[in-house]
Amino acid sequence: MQLDDLKLENLTLAVDGAGVATLTLNRAAKRNALDAATIEELIEVFTLVPRAGVRAVVLAAAGDHFCAGLDLVEHHREDRSPAAFMQLCLRWHEAFTKMEYGGVPVIAALRGAVVGGGLELASAAHIRVADASTYFALPEGSRGLFTGGGATIRVARLVGQARLVDMMLTGRIYKGAEAVAVGLCQYLVDGSSMDKAQALAQAIAANTPLSNFAICSGISHMQNMSGLDAAYAEAVLAGVVNTQPAARGRLAAFADGTAARVRPD
Repeated sequence: MQLDDLKLENLTLAVDGAGVATLTLNRAAKRNALDAATIEELIEVFTLVPRAGVRAVVLAAAGDHFCAGLDLVEHHREDRSPAAFMQLCLRWHEAFTKMEYGGVPVIAALRGAVVGGGLELASAAHIRVADASTYFALPEGSRGLFTGGGATIRVARLVGQARLVDMMLTGRIYKGAEAVAVGLCQYLVDGSSMDKAQALAQAIAANTPLSNFAICSGISHMQNMSGLDAAYAEAVLAGVVNTQPAARGRLAAFADGTAARVRPD
């Protein structure tokens, strides 16, 4: 199956000539809440993306909000058993793991609510760009819920255990410069987060795919290893990536002084 063969109802997908895919959550009337069908579509897309020649993905959302989290209306209506909800959570993990470990850079363009499962989705992206309207929260405690899509792993990795516990217990909301400071996003823009995410994606897509794969997949794997194992894995990846034929021209440009210099603006 190819990306063009996918029958998507809750997502839209477009790939430009540079290999940058724009994947848009398309349930604006539900503040892009994640129902079971949307999770299955995310799994389908991110299963194919690494094999489809896509060089970067911009993850965006229709409407005023990125994602309000778990579709609580569906959750209430389905009245799932504990076993059934556990299986649903495992599908969320499948989707987000494919995003994080697939080796294709994912840049999330955030706006409005990035709440609950929406924050779990955003935290699986490699880069997060927020605009002035963006706010982050994990209100599970007040709703009688517990996170099931990786907040205890990925959000804790971003902000630390103490802040994660505080967010879940109190419903604390982060936005603006404070959200950047605690690690919930890397960029905060006055204008369009989509414009910034697209610009970043275009620049990232110009990197060699093997370098991007190592950065976006290898680092996450190494965080799960002991220090000694991570050092070994890093050396192996460096051996493969740093001798790739695709980098020879770039190295030659550095050697002859024609490569762009690394300088602050």
